[in-house]
Amino acid sequence: MSPHTAPPAVEVHVPVPGGDRLWAERRGSGSPLVLLHGSGTDSRLWDAVAPALARHHDVIRYDARGLGRSSGPKQPFDDVADLTAVLDHFGLGSAALVGLSMGGETALDFALAHPGRVAALGLVGASVSGHDWPPSPETAAYAEARRRGDAAALAELELSVWAAMGRDAPGGELIATMVEENSARRIVSEHHLAGGAPARAAEPLLGTVTAPTLVVHGDRDHPEIAAIARRLAADIPGARGHLVQGADHYLPLRTPDRLTDLLLTHLA
Repeated sequence: MSPHTAPPAVEVHVPVPGGDRLWAERRGSGSPLVLLHGSGTDSRLWDAVAPALARHHDVIRYDARGLGRSSGPKQPFDDVADLTAVLDHFGLGSAALVGLSMGGETALDFALAHPGRVAALGLVGASVSGHDWPPSPETAAYAEARRRGDAAALAELELSVWAAMGRDAPGGELIATMVEENSARRIVSEHHLAGGAPARAAEPLLGTVTAPTLVVHGDRDHPEIAAIARRLAADIPGARGHLVQGADHYLPLRTPDRLTDLLLTHLA
């Protein structure tokens, strides 16, 4: 597919249930593609891949409720309902969904709830609802930081556990900036999300996923993400798995060219 010049990006604020608004950006032309970021960051996660994807696709990315430039929740909310609102706002009956970590979990939950609205799935370093994470000092420290509302401790944990390659690796400064800017707001957002989203368990339902699925994770990511990736690739019918060298959890900023190539091939 030969690249072409993409139209300029347009920024909007999408209304969602409860009166909040999500910051969103739309750029490019072609088949629609929605990018979903992880829990400790915002849509800047896709800065290094969105322009290239937009040469071939109608690309939408947005900041999840309470993060980035989106308004903070004042009541419980559901991230799957928010994704529905984004698609409806842009008049999209269906779209390809590409999500990292929490964004991958949301994309998969949406695909199970609304299979006719998902043209393809890209699960990047994805978590999955219903997964039983093994106890560890890291998970205990996360729980304690959230309990105390300690944003600085939460940011430090996020960077030490998930950004193993450090600030000096590609994208390191932006990763640190996003994590540090979002840590306090993340505590509030996660509290309201936990109270608003219905209990979901995608793991037992992976065999019912109908969308063509690409599963990607980095060789420097958390071992449990690698285990989840193997499960996703094995249990989702027809799914293809790829291990990317030289990337931790923040793969779109660590190895953007490789991820872009994988996504464009998958979505062609």
